[in-house]
Amino acid sequence: MTSGPTASAAPAASSALRLRAVEKVYGADTRTPVRALRGVDLDVLAEETVCLIGPSGCGKTTLLRCVNRLERADAGEILVRGRESRAWDPIELRRSIGYVIQRGGLFPHLTVQENIALLCRLEGWERTRIEARCAELLALVQLEPDEFRARYPRELSGGQRQRVGIARALALDPDIVLMDEPFGALDPITRTELQSEFRALARRVGKTVLLVTHDLNEAFALGSRVALMLDGRVEQIGRREDFEQRPASSFVEHFLERFEVARP
Repeated sequence: MTSGPTASAAPAASSALRLRAVEKVYGADTRTPVRALRGVDLDVLAEETVCLIGPSGCGKTTLLRCVNRLERADAGEILVRGRESRAWDPIELRRSIGYVIQRGGLFPHLTVQENIALLCRLEGWERTRIEARCAELLALVQLEPDEFRARYPRELSGGQRQRVGIARALALDPDIVLMDEPFGALDPITRTELQSEFRALARRVGKTVLLVTHDLNEAFALGSRVALMLDGRVEQIGRREDFEQRPASSFVEHFLERFEVARP
């Protein structure tokens, strides 16, 4: 067994995201504080996809939200493109990072184009530029622009809504994208289809992706590396072979046993 969570760790010098000793406590001034993150160390390379996985309540989504300051870390260091996240203006930081959530998180009263264009409008883009960018992004996620741009979210399938959510996250061409269980609410066939499309898309657009999932097969299929979390810590990080051949703890072994891990 390996001695800790740093198996196949990425070199910090080339990291797009670098987290060191990150802590997050909810209710710190109460009698029952909850330590959501406990000294998390993590590096994500430029143009790499790292998948976060672990039991419910292990801190996956909290960690994701600390990266773009939707949650404030209580201790430690989070470097985004080499700059401490607390040194960023929070609005500037969030607009520079794409964010995809379950079911797409679309605004129901806005059309597909209006949803995708939301940040572009806030950045003051001209209408013709917005229309061209929306058409480009819809084509990128395999939705015909003329057919889908004027539809409302209620007129889309679950897979189509998720595609639009991904398009919206890419609107300002961010180099970093956060994804919180983006395929978790989809039926198995649609989920497998979108996973395949995501792999192709990630290669084409060259983004750095930090993705939360609850499915180990999905994590191994989509991630360059996988970070398995437990009780607010990274228990092990590495590739499939690291987990299968060099599990860091009995928890890692037992976690793998829960899944019938599919081979690529």
